[in-house]
Amino acid sequence: MNRPFRDTRKIDPTRGALLGDNTPNDADRIEIGPTRLAYDEWAAAGLDLPDLQAMRRYRWQRLVDHIVARDYAGLLVFDPLNIRYATDSTNMQLWNTHNPFRAVLVCADGYMVIWDYKNAPFLSSFNPLVREARSGADLFYFDRGDKVDVAADAFSNEVRILLEEHAPGNRRLAVDKPMLHGLRALEAQGLTIMEGEEVTEKARSVKGPDEIKAMRCASHACEAACRAMEDFARNMVPGGGVSEDDIWAVLHSENIKRGGEWIETRLLTSGPRTNPWFQECGPRIVQNNEIVAFDTDLIGSYGICVDISRTWWIGDARPRQDMIDTMRHAVEHIQTNMAMLKPGVNIEDLSRNTHTLWPHLQKQKYGCLMHGVGLCDEWPLVAYPDQMVPGAFDYALEAGMVLCVEVLASPEGGDFSIKLEDQVLVTEDGFENLTRYPFDPRLMGD
Repeated sequence: MNRPFRDTRKIDPTRGALLGDNTPNDADRIEIGPTRLAYDEWAAAGLDLPDLQAMRRYRWQRLVDHIVARDYAGLLVFDPLNIRYATDSTNMQLWNTHNPFRAVLVCADGYMVIWDYKNAPFLSSFNPLVREARSGADLFYFDRGDKVDVAADAFSNEVRILLEEHAPGNRRLAVDKPMLHGLRALEAQGLTIMEGEEVTEKARSVKGPDEIKAMRCASHACEAACRAMEDFARNMVPGGGVSEDDIWAVLHSENIKRGGEWIETRLLTSGPRTNPWFQECGPRIVQNNEIVAFDTDLIGSYGICVDISRTWWIGDARPRQDMIDTMRHAVEHIQTNMAMLKPGVNIEDLSRNTHTLWPHLQKQKYGCLMHGVGLCDEWPLVAYPDQMVPGAFDYALEAGMVLCVEVLASPEGGDFSIKLEDQVLVTEDGFENLTRYPFDPRLMGD
């Protein structure tokens, strides 16, 4: 059957000019976003979609409010995730992490300018909060060679002029991750450089209503991808010849199918390679009746990070009793710690009051009890008591924060580890666990 041309130009032919998330229903649009598969799955699950226009305004206002509260003239960011937060635009995100060619200036009056790749000034055109698009923030040696200082002088001069126009008389500029020549050039302009990462991490830590809706959608998509990965492992491993990489590739593929973006680590291992943890996914052939453990570290739909962990028993035999006991203890650990979450609780008190792991799990325990999450792993970090630095995180939880509550139960000298992690929203009166993916009933002893 022939489809009308007007339908081929739509992401969803059943809708009009706008999708349910208040973005153009145009398959040729510039802004990236979820796929039809993701939208259909979210509709079937009864999820409310975010209003992305409202989400962008919320994030922009958060940054402006934090700039003004600190009496800064503006905030200059180079980190791709901070640029994404400010503008909701992307441009070769992973390449940009090690070749910083983008920058965004948010002035105290809200005026926002992006410096982008010179051949792609249009990539933020969908967002009217971005008032100007320029080029010239590429201050890395590969691109500029021995004349980086010249480029840095030109760029910093533009920043100074913009601040004089939009924050006259104020020379306090917060900057997150400048290249060395950029930092020196900004200071040579007479600007006082302040800690920008503190501004962005604090601004990003409290999610607005539409960010939370976006995270629910992203979590659903991630869990659908995890289900496909689990089904593949359970169906294919017993037949032999299936590697860790084969299993891990399913998560990547299913994430992309739903409009997800990338996965930040390679944390999937099997059998004895789960202990010690932090070995990376590789070519090892997974054996029947072994543990498979993973940490998604996934940047999914809407650019939202879904950072959950599960451990599976793959096979037809019963897991060893020490594995079952450790799994149950790990579940108790995260559920007990999760129960402490509510507004007003001091972050350091979470450390002081944590559930205590068994002695033989102490040496190889995880690097933190909990951490914030949004566009990636974010502030704050909740340390174990023996790793806590007093005063580093002396703040209270707020409604709208989202924390990943995790555990690594890894017996010292053992041949397995249990890795678990849930993504949890701090609500007005407590918490809501956004993670719905079940714990493996075989490892739970059921």
